[in-house]
Amino acid sequence: MGINAQTSVPKFTIGDVLTAANTNLLTNAPPVFSGTATRDAAFGGAGEKTLAEGQLCYLEDSDVVQYYTGAAWATVGPATPSGLVCVKAETAFSAVASVTADNVFTSTYTNYRIVIRYQTSTSAELAMQLRAATVDTATGYNYQSMQADSTSLAGARSASQTSAFVGKDPGAFWSLTTLELSGPQLAEPTVYQAVNTRNASAYTAPWVIQYFGNQSASTQFDGIKLLVASGTTTGSYTIYGYSKAV
Repeated sequence: MGINAQTSVPKFTIGDVLTAANTNLLTNAPPVFSGTATRDAAFGGAGEKTLAEGQLCYLEDSDVVQYYTGAAWATVGPATPSGLVCVKAETAFSAVASVTADNVFTSTYTNYRIVIRYQTSTSAELAMQLRAATVDTATGYNYQSMQADSTSLAGARSASQTSAFVGKDPGAFWSLTTLELSGPQLAEPTVYQAVNTRNASAYTAPWVIQYFGNQSASTQFDGIKLLVASGTTTGSYTIYGYSKAV
């Protein structure tokens, strides 16, 4: 629970002593609860207010303000997020060998999407490594790739790698990767897939590459590194979480 959270809403009667702690609770208007369970338990007990129409509260776990209608709790706002929720604003990088984002994977979301717009200075592919407490994990990446170039199709599989490819080398041509991660914050293997539109030689000859794989360690990751094995990369990335609620 946060510093403002409480588990009761006291009811004062004539002659009661109003303590500093009581006053601090009163200045948190509306009362703050960690979730619906503590909210429901906070009213109607011995020495507590009776729940009545018009009562307000704030819920920490869903970040919403609610009011009691006399029959049920209803949400004032903001509404519980649905769909994709931005957890890391668009971040630019320029002529770097790697870029990192830490403290972006939490228990709030199970699944994440990372949108990457990029170029490369050499023929090195764009890759990723997952991170825990700012430390890169450089083992246990396994993936299958499929590539389409005009009418040519190719596939390959790589196991026990130090990183996982997520995008081909486009050189100076802007390209796009949409990377999906499932369960990076769980103490389970992390599953990933990436769809890459690679432009090279000419924008009239795009390639499509797909990657499907995993990081096999049962590690709770909180960050990610994007990197190239040689040269540099330039572009931007944005990280989204898939909401668990509607």
